[in-house]
Parts: sequence; structure tokens; C-alpha cells
Amino acid sequence: LSDTYSAEDKYRIWMRHRYNDCVGCLAELMGHDAFSVKESSLCTLMKFVELEAKYPLIKVEWKGSLTFPRELLKVVVDGLLPLNEDASLLISRFQEYMEYDDIRYFVIKAVTESIGQVMQKTKERPPPFYQQNVFSLISPINMPNKESDMAKFLVKQDNWEELKVSKLQAHKQAFEKMWLCFLKHKLPTGLYKKVLVILHDSILPYMNEPTLMIDFLTVAYGIGGAISLLALNGLFILIHQHNLEYPDFYKKLYSLLDPSIYHVKYRARFFHLADLFLSSSHLPAYLVAAFIKRLSRLALTAPPEALLMVIPFICNLFRRHPACKVLVHRPSGPEAMSEDPYIMEEEEPSESRALESCLWEIQTLQNHYHPDVAKAAAVLNQSLSEIEDDISRLLELSAYELFDKEVKKTAADVPLEFEQIRGLFGKKNDIFAEHFSLD
Repeated sequence: LSDTYSAEDKYRIWMRHRYNDCVGCLAELMGHDAFSVKESSLCTLMKFVELEAKYPLIKVEWKGSLTFPRELLKVVVDGLLPLNEDASLLISRFQEYMEYDDIRYFVIKAVTESIGQVMQKTKERPPPFYQQNVFSLISPINMPNKESDMAKFLVKQDNWEELKVSKLQAHKQAFEKMWLCFLKHKLPTGLYKKVLVILHDSILPYMNEPTLMIDFLTVAYGIGGAISLLALNGLFILIHQHNLEYPDFYKKLYSLLDPSIYHVKYRARFFHLADLFLSSSHLPAYLVAAFIKRLSRLALTAPPEALLMVIPFICNLFRRHPACKVLVHRPSGPEAMSEDPYIMEEEEPSESRALESCLWEIQTLQNHYHPDVAKAAAVLNQSLSEIEDDISRLLELSAYELFDKEVKKTAADVPLEFEQIRGLFGKKNDIFAEHFSLD
């Protein structure tokens, strides 16, 4: 060995080993208990990434070849994604580096590789901390909208324009592959909600084939509750913006209408999305009538704050679909109540016979104990204006706000007949009235 290498070569080899040892120590320190130590290790490693990118340790075999230190950056990414602890604070410190287009591209590649390795080791059951850390790292990613936006690189190399890292299409492919890899495995319930909330803004617009998310959305819908509703929001976007065929969409939305929708904390989001889903004037009358009838039936057990929101919501549906006004104009009364043809238990809206029914439920609400609810329900007795009601301010209405509004009302003075008090005890012929007064 001593004959093969010169003294300078031996020194270079020794220095390379020491450098690798240093990187290994810094990688271990990213798991230290003290955050200041983790942060210092992270910043030092990223400085190494920057210097290696400018002064590559590997020999360039041909002009224009990529010499970005991908392996070193993979060490950093692995340090940001521990299996058994929350690394969100350290990940938030790392986000400033994600503004560089080349760093973001290779981090996306490294995360995809990490997910594959961890899933293989954990037998498709990843630790929840790991999945939360991955989400914390990839959810804030700001993808460029056009190629001209990609102008901030940590380091530019020869023939940069010819390399994939400078192409928006390559970035989108890597981004899509990363999310599909992450979402194909079962997530904790809370993480499903977080993913679905950002899906339409931060994920779907930057995928080459957004319809590939159909499997994830179908699984998410099966979970129930708020997650099902958020999954339908993703499906709605795929239907309207990407021509996805999903014939059971409105049947699934209809099945989500149960008594809890007026009581749960995500009520505002539910009705905001339901208003969006039912905004098209091309929906068949039987479908809209089924929604109106079911919402009205469920309204019989709803709290006042929910009723003040859902009644204008139903009025808006009548404005969009005049053919459904037959529900209002059809005579109602005790006979109609006892012989209502509407089938509440029917899961298929087309089979519910809603169009044959009438809105006796709203007539019932016109006798509600809360005067504002009775007043709102009485609107359907008159011809509706063409302008839709703005329900956005009513979506978040709470019982506390309703009570506070009633308390702050100023009551008008009402004349009453009464006998004015005289004397100390107020009796007309009291002896005390002769000696004491209430001045």
C-alpha cells in the first residue's frame, strides 16, 4: 500500500476518513437531547452540503455531470425523520433551506427513498412519529408554478439547463412520487385530516396526474365523519377540474347527512363544502329535493344556531333549482305529516320519493320557541328573491353568540297598571305611612 500511494495521497485519504467521521458524529448529534446541539449540527451539515456542491469531492468524469452531494443531504434528511420522537421544531429550522430549488428537489428524492426504507424495515407499519415527521417536512413545500420561477439554486453547475434539477416537469414527477409513496400506507386518523385539508391547495395542483390520488381518497372516505367529508372535497376537485368519473359522489354525500351534522365541531366546513357541491344548476331535481327533504327532517332536532344557518341554506337550494319549489307549494298539514311519502332510510336519493313530499318540517319550525328561527322559517311562505342569502357569516354561529345577542337587546318600556307604594311597608292604610316616607 505504501508503494502504491504517495505521501500526499495518503494524507488525502486520511483527511477524507476524518471528514466522514465528522459527518457521522454530526449525524448522531442531530438526535441529541438538547435542541441547540441539534440545530448546530443541522446548520453545520448544510454548510458541508453547500461546500461539497461548489467543490465536489468526487472527480468529474465528463463535463456537465451532476456533482451535487446527494448522499450527504440524505444523511441530513434521515436526521430530520427520527422514528421515535417529534422533530417538528428542527424541521421548522430546516425550512429556510427548502427555498433553494436544488435542495428542495433532492430532499424530495431523499424523502421518497427514506419512506421506502422505513416501510420495508417496519413491515408496512411505520411508527406514528415517523409519519408525523415526514408530513411536517413535506407539507410546507412551496412548489414553483412555472419554470421561470425556478431561479434560486444553492449552486449552479456546468450545463445546468440540461439537468433534470432545473426542469419543472422533473420536480413535479418527484413531488408526485413522494406523496403517492407516503399516502399509500395507512396513516393515523389525525394525519388523514391534515393531509386532506391541504390536498386541494398544496398537493393536487403540482401533480402531473392528480387522478392517481383516487385510491387514497376512496380509503379516506371509508373512515367516516369529518375525514369522509374532506375526502369528498378532494374527489369533487378531481371530478370538476380533471374530468374524473365518479358516479356515486352525491350518493356518498347524501349518506353523510345524519343528526350529528348539526352538532359536530366541523359543521361550518361541512355546510361550506355542501354548498359548493350543490352549487351546479344542472343537478337533477330529484337529487336536490332529496337533500332539501333530508336536511329539513334532521332540522327538527337541531339547535337554534344551526337552524338559523340551514334554513337560508335550503332557501338558496330553492333559488338554484326552481323545480323543487313544488315541495313548498304542495299543501301540507296533519294528513301530509302522517302520510309523508318520503323514505328517510333510503340510501339512494333517486329512490327516496322526496319530490312527492312536502316541507311540513319547515312549517313546524315556524312555531319554534326561538323567535328568530320562526321568523327565518316563515320566509318560505313568501316568494323568494332571486338573490341568494350569504350564509358565510352564519356558518360559525354559536349558541353563545345567539345568547349574547338576546341579552344585549334593549326592551321597550311597556305601560303597566300598578298601585304606587306608600309608606315604609307599602300598605295603603298602614300607620307607618303617616310617619315614614320613601324619599
